[in-house]
Amino acid sequence: MWKRGTEVKLIIATIKPFKLEEVRVALTDIGIRGMMVTEIKGFGSQSGHTEIYRGAEYEVNFVPKIKLELVVPADQADQVVETITNTARTGKIGDGKIFVLDVSQAVRVRTGETNQDAL
Repeated sequence: MWKRGTEVKLIIATIKPFKLEEVRVALTDIGIRGMMVTEIKGFGSQSGHTEIYRGAEYEVNFVPKIKLELVVPADQADQVVETITNTARTGKIGDGKIFVLDVSQAVRVRTGETNQDAL
């Protein structure tokens, strides 16, 4: 049975691929010790774009993005969101989105530690 500990939050962020290393460094600088990174494709308000390849025009409906997933102590969530926002922003369409969710349970498989201790 798991016990309730300090609250933790799941932060899901989509960013432009070329911003990944800069965001990783900024998060490490504020003490974030881990994250999951996935290469994804998606679209938002830009709805894709048109490219010309070997003289033919192609509609590109999905744009490459990077999805970051981080579980952090609740009291660090605002700082993490601010860090990602400030670091990933280019001021152009497609900079990304950030979502913050409550996590009901976190467990470190190796030790059985829970919630904030599992991070």
